[in-house]
Amino acid sequence: MPGLTTLLTLADSRLPTGGHVHSGGVEEAVTSGLVTDLATLEAFLRRRVRTTGLVTASVAVAVHTRTLTVESADLETDARTPAPAARMASRAQGRGLLRLAKRVWPDTGDGTVDWSTLGRAPHLAVVAGVVGRVSAQDPGHTALSLVYTTMTGSATAAQRLLALDPADVAAVTFALAEVCDQTAAEATAGLADLSDPLLDVLAQRHVARERPLFVS
Repeated sequence: MPGLTTLLTLADSRLPTGGHVHSGGVEEAVTSGLVTDLATLEAFLRRRVRTTGLVTASVAVAVHTRTLTVESADLETDARTPAPAARMASRAQGRGLLRLAKRVWPDTGDGTVDWSTLGRAPHLAVVAGVVGRVSAQDPGHTALSLVYTTMTGSATAAQRLLALDPADVAAVTFALAEVCDQTAAEATAGLADLSDPLLDVLAQRHVARERPLFVS
């Protein structure tokens, strides 16, 4: 597998796109009483992987394979993200990943690596697609890293918010491994175009809260 260490690093929830900063809606779900224990957390994670994870990964793969240009992928992501708060969160995560990418893979000056085409506030999926290509990953690995961090970012946040046993949370994520694999495979097959009204509502509620712990 080419770039295995790079792939594992991109799937780390400590990245600026992960659960250290963004909860993926789980903070609001906890506040609203929708996620209260391991069972409800697993249901939330499964739902998030199959919607947000799938869509984000499918756009990233399209960028990686040059099926979509950066500009068109940005518009496609906007169209697939109905909630303004969710769009803002995606662009915040995109900025975070872009900042990291510029440090790891600096512009070469010969056009091989040129981050300026992404603008100042690209969507996460768009940046992830370019990062996958620049780091010589397989498109399927790009999809899998996004699907995986979609799950683990929220899982890490829930662990902190609910003071859950880390071993129990890890067991939940292991149980969802097959779902992640299937979702990543589906993302490589073509653009997904679904959204989740519940996650949209949670995203909008979150930005209206005073002093949230997470950005999203």
